[in-house]
Parts: sequence; C-alpha cells; structure tokens
Amino acid sequence: MKRPILFYSQLAFTLAVCLFMIVPIVMSVLAGLTENYFIGLRSGLTTRWLVQVWQMYSSTIWLSLYIALACLVCNLLLGVPAAYGLLKASKRWSHFIEECLLMPVAIPGLATALGLLLVYGRFPLLRDSWQFILIGHVLFTLPFMIRPVLSVMQASDMRSLEEASASLGAGFIRRFFTVVVPNCTSGILAGAFMVITLSIGEFNITWMLHTPLTKTLPVGLSDSYASMRLEVGSAYTLIFLIMIVPLLVVMQWLSKSRAKETLQ
Repeated sequence: MKRPILFYSQLAFTLAVCLFMIVPIVMSVLAGLTENYFIGLRSGLTTRWLVQVWQMYSSTIWLSLYIALACLVCNLLLGVPAAYGLLKASKRWSHFIEECLLMPVAIPGLATALGLLLVYGRFPLLRDSWQFILIGHVLFTLPFMIRPVLSVMQASDMRSLEEASASLGAGFIRRFFTVVVPNCTSGILAGAFMVITLSIGEFNITWMLHTPLTKTLPVGLSDSYASMRLEVGSAYTLIFLIMIVPLLVVMQWLSKSRAKETLQ
C-alpha cells in the first residue's frame, strides 16, 4: 500500500526527535567505557572507570535506592488514603487541597528545600539524617501518586461500588482494602512508577538537603563531573542507566499486565 507523503514526513520528524534525545545518551555511555574520551574509541574500551565509580560512589547508589523505596512506601501510606479523602470531599475543598499539594511541584525544588531547612534544619538529628532528604522527596512526589489514583477512583465509579459493598454489610476497613484498593491498582502502579523515577533522579531538593554523608546518586554524579575526569562522570551515568532502566521496564510491564487484566 502506498503511503502518503505526510506519513513519511511524520516518521522522519519522529526519528529526528528520537536521535536528538538518544545520541547524547549513547555518547555518554561510550565515554564511560572509553580509555580516553578525547582520543575516542581508538584508545580502546575499558571498564576501569565503572570499577572506580563503584568503589568511590557505591554508597550514593544504595542510598538513592533506599530513599526511593522508602519514598514509595510513604506515598502509598499517605497518597492512597489522601486520594480517597479527596474523592469523598466536596469539589470546592477537593480542588483547594489539590492546589496546595501541587505547591512543591509548582515552585523550584531549591525553594522547597530552603523552606524545609528554615523550619526543620535546627534539629541536628534530623538534619544529618537521610530522613531529611526523604521528607523533601515525599513532598515533591506525593501529587504524582495522588493524581493517578484519584483519576482511577473517579473513572471506576467508586461511590457506587462502595454503596453496593456497604449494602452487603461490609464495614469501612473491609471496603477500603477489598473494594477501593483493588479497583485502583492501575493508578497505584502508575503513581509508583512516577514516584520511583522522580525520587531516584531528584537533584535540586537533595542538593540543598544533603550532607557529605548523605549524598545520593544525582549529587554524586554532579560531584564526579565537577571534580574528576569526564570518563568517570560518564561511567557514573552508565551505572545510573543500568540501575534505573530495568526497574522502569519491570514497573511498565506490571502496569500493562494490570491494565490487560482490568480489560478482561
């Protein structure tokens, strides 16, 4: 079948955009595997930069994963009940609360971190702990959990499902865990996908809140680019990709599997 010129124009534009985004990543990966980036591939390939990054910055990688998982748990414990509360609230109050929750996203992360420092920075035990960074991450990512969960609740007519369950004698706790949560699993998975990726890659808030002993992966990446060889910083980027891409693929697969089950 002969395709119109518009199709090939759109295809060419899409490929150009993909190349524009992918080529810098590929070049960064190659730099992390090259003996000398300025000479190029002629200098040979090596993994010694990866080994050096792991020896120097492995603690930042583990801390990033730890904070991201803790952030996800906090978002599940806070975001799902909050979305349910917004569903039950009047539209006027619901919109007002949503706007308040979006404030940490609307303003620069540095401003959010500065506010946390002014209010809670006077407590040394909290200031020197990774939990201080966790608070900033939860504030930043919470709207990304609430929005998809609330959207799924509204689309699935949760009120009717709850009324039917209540008419059969189910109490609030039972309704919440057997009706509300199972019917918004797709929204929870979508929110978890966003929370994990945003928490691992968050730099601005973390940069303001971290201490020399609580560096996360993006802060360590910034330090390596600023104070070491370009190959070391690129190797750090490669480790970041090795860590995050499989996680994103798994979460995307879980989200699609849940969507297919819902359609069936």
